[in-house]
Amino acid sequence: MSKWSRSLTAAGVTDPGARRDYDAQRRLVARFRPASYLAVRLLLPPPVLPHVVAMTAVMHHGDNLLDTGPRTRREAAWADWERRVRDGLATGTSDDPLIRALVRTVATRPRLGRRVEEYLSTATAELEFAGFATEDDYQSYVDAYSLPAFMLVAELLGPEGDAGGRYRAACRTFIDGSQRLDFVNDLAEDLREGRVGIPVSTLEKFSVTVADLVAGPPSAGLRELLDEQIGLARAALLESRRLTELVPVGSRRLVRTLIEIELLTADAARERGPGLLRAAVGPPKAGAARVLLRGGA
Repeated sequence: MSKWSRSLTAAGVTDPGARRDYDAQRRLVARFRPASYLAVRLLLPPPVLPHVVAMTAVMHHGDNLLDTGPRTRREAAWADWERRVRDGLATGTSDDPLIRALVRTVATRPRLGRRVEEYLSTATAELEFAGFATEDDYQSYVDAYSLPAFMLVAELLGPEGDAGGRYRAACRTFIDGSQRLDFVNDLAEDLREGRVGIPVSTLEKFSVTVADLVAGPPSAGLRELLDEQIGLARAALLESRRLTELVPVGSRRLVRTLIEIELLTADAARERGPGLLRAAVGPPKAGAARVLLRGGA
């Protein structure tokens, strides 16, 4: 029996149909986030693994609906998905294997229900995203979209209770660093789509315009701009290391690993510099493998 099969059994997923539903999500996550899938498969306790995989698939599917295609099509696709998720949660069933896995995971981990509700209620902030005027606008986006989406998974990794909101605050610090890094790393793709995640006020501080980024060669202030944004992302990621003190023992190796791989990505992005206008960068494979094998230690 494979580790995945054992994890399904350990998570209480014994019905053949339910196992097929979760296995479909495993294949999806393994395809679109192979490094993250390998990390959770190696580092999470078996009873948690299928639920984390299912909620990661939910987050990815939502991102695709909200990001892909013309605005009117995205609005209609999201509205249909939200309705079907709510119906599934209300009735306990669905014709969609992803929704069935979601419903089962929420039934197993009831406290996750409030995170799903928060995500469904605020995710349309991604539909509105066309860039930010100020840093405050970026921070509002993190609160409205990035954090609720991340909490779909983070709720499964965290403590049973969160007195004082310390865990959620640490999660916000992590996702602020991760999202800012993503916006820098995804400059090439975002420019092709006509939107940039670095606030206009920040671009202006370094005398950089979106037109400069599109036209190239890079302006004199671009390197300083990238260094500042990557530095801010890195500082937040370093601060988020306190997450390992707040999660149960079974989640610590994975949380450490995710943070350290993001830090490796930040270092690689800083090294590429203006080359990010051509393509994104990932963490060096050798370094990521070492972090993974050490469990983030």
